[in-house]
Amino acid sequence: MELINLTYPHQLEKDTLKETVAAIGLFDGIHEGHQKVIQRAIEEAKKTHKQSAVITFHPNPAVVLSKGKKRADYLLPLEKKYAILEKMGVDRVYNITFNDELSQLSPQLFIDHFIKGLHIVHLVAGFDYSFGHKGAGNMKNIGNYCHDAFTYEVIDKYTDQDEKVSSTRIRQLLDEGNIEEATRLLTRPFTTIGQVIQGDQRGRTIGFPTANLSYDKELKLPSRGVYAVKVYMDDQSFTGITNLGYVPTFKTGELEFSLEVYILDFNQDIYGKTVEIEWLEKIRDEKKFDGIDALVAQLKADEIAVREKYLS
Repeated sequence: MELINLTYPHQLEKDTLKETVAAIGLFDGIHEGHQKVIQRAIEEAKKTHKQSAVITFHPNPAVVLSKGKKRADYLLPLEKKYAILEKMGVDRVYNITFNDELSQLSPQLFIDHFIKGLHIVHLVAGFDYSFGHKGAGNMKNIGNYCHDAFTYEVIDKYTDQDEKVSSTRIRQLLDEGNIEEATRLLTRPFTTIGQVIQGDQRGRTIGFPTANLSYDKELKLPSRGVYAVKVYMDDQSFTGITNLGYVPTFKTGELEFSLEVYILDFNQDIYGKTVEIEWLEKIRDEKKFDGIDALVAQLKADEIAVREKYLS
């Protein structure tokens, strides 16, 4: 798969590009609804012996337009997003930098530059896709801008249990700690990649050594609490328990948000290692305990529950 990063104005020459069928959208998470749009473009490309492409954007337009008032909360890091698209069979990805200048383009100029100019002969988009300044262009009026230079099709709203499948819905599920439902709509495990960093090592003193992880703060995390997880590291997988939050039993004064994982049946120095956390289910909410004994008793109960379900 070829990855092409573009800013406005791009310097690509239409005549040097092959005729292409493209799916267009942000596609954060590449959930089940996104897959319908992308797969349709791939199918049409194969049927007509054209190249397939995905046209996507970064940063999230909503974040740029909010002038930093809105969190990105991406469901996927870019590298993983590209890997999924490649696995799906996309020939080329155009990643367009969304900035203030791009947001000011008229719908016609956007179409001329990024659709006609990229030799797109057939465009596939979801019913709610919009383009151009203030979203003035959309899939209802796109015919006013294409001037027979390309054909297009609209993919209807994809619903599950009578509700639209969307990245917003998946983020809400994660906020509720509903990992299982979020995973089902994504059609793949929800994961977080981080690097093991030095912590306060207090967990070692109570028999539950944890690995503290640094992570990309622009990526979405589930709600605070304790989770059963799978841990992937150096081509190996382990079962673990992750605490996501402020560790209120130990902390006083200003609390610092942390992501730490206790890996079952594991005792190695892994500082500096990159690990991937696969979130399985939420065990309980974060809680402040009256003392160390109460905390240790709860941690032992958490471990028993995870072992019975995932290691028995």
